[in-house]
Amino acid sequence: MDLAFTPEEQKFRETIRHWVEENLPSDISHKVHNALQLSREDMQRWGKILGKKGWLGHAWPTAFGGPGWNAIEKHLFEEECALAGAPRVVPFGPVMVAPVIMAFGNAEQQQRFLPGIASGEVWWSQGYSEPGSGSDLASLKTKAERVGDTFIVNGQKTWTTLGQYGEWIFCLVRTSSEGKPQTGISFLLIDMKSPGVTVRPIILLDGTAEVNEVFFDNVEVPANNLIGEENKGWNYAKYLLAHERTNIADVNRAKRELERLKRIAKAEGLWDDIRFRDEIAKLEVDVVALEMMVLRVLAAEKSGKQSMDIASLLKIRGSEIQQRYSELMMLAAGPFALPLIREAMEAGWQGDSVGHVHCAPLASTYFNMRKTTIYGGSNEVQRNIVSQFVLG
Repeated sequence: MDLAFTPEEQKFRETIRHWVEENLPSDISHKVHNALQLSREDMQRWGKILGKKGWLGHAWPTAFGGPGWNAIEKHLFEEECALAGAPRVVPFGPVMVAPVIMAFGNAEQQQRFLPGIASGEVWWSQGYSEPGSGSDLASLKTKAERVGDTFIVNGQKTWTTLGQYGEWIFCLVRTSSEGKPQTGISFLLIDMKSPGVTVRPIILLDGTAEVNEVFFDNVEVPANNLIGEENKGWNYAKYLLAHERTNIADVNRAKRELERLKRIAKAEGLWDDIRFRDEIAKLEVDVVALEMMVLRVLAAEKSGKQSMDIASLLKIRGSEIQQRYSELMMLAAGPFALPLIREAMEAGWQGDSVGHVHCAPLASTYFNMRKTTIYGGSNEVQRNIVSQFVLG
């Protein structure tokens, strides 16, 4: 197996690198490299820059306005963006719901929704998890009752990431209680400005409101916002989850954060500790292995093969790696990783006076990474999926 990139691929990488250097705002890359909180304006500004170039949907086929890149080109693009300090693309629109609309939506839905996603103008949210229905997603209770040409939606979603910014939300809703739980689920697109939609932020340990509760109280949704067939939404959900779990792996961010870990270890005097360097080396080996798995998934998607088992493996390994590098950063920084005063950081102070600028956001990163082995399907459930696909 030849792991070297071809001269054409290296040329493509250089083209991407040059473009990102020219177009990525320096204030945004500074925040990313130093793990500072990104605002909605930061994330959407970069999304619109990519959208204007036609690269926000960089994994899209040309038929839907994408660049039509192959698996290697997509990977190189993501890697160069991550290493340059570009924000991670908010995935709910271009990475998650867009492929579902392309695969299962009708022509009118594709023409209506895809342009706003491709340009970065419309912010999408994901409505999957509910109180008591996270890992066991098929037990969801949010109900959509068909009344003529309208669905009346009632229920609640939770852990809706960045839902406070959402303009549209794609939801799994229950349209039938007959048969197995999975057979009565539909995939519905809902305008979050509709009467009866309420978003309530959930304040996390680091003081941010990254996740939210979303309530639906007799929300009227046009029936033409239904993707595919009624009661077939579970099939579309599984298709989307393969994309989500591949995205959660985020190998390129892991590579960037690995370099950040090395910088922190050197700054804090731990680089000469052989045992600590051993831990970094083991992490680096796992990051390289994860990258190989990502390329395998992308190649499988290109050939139309089912990649759910590999996507689950990616989710498991990627989430564990994210937790490991955040833990090692905390260990390297020691007591300087503990303080987290959000207001002071937003005012521009990061411990400059004591020379530990690089340590100030580490507590926030560590807290945030505790979720990775749970969201997108807990790792225990993913191991069950892998065993079913591989062992039968």
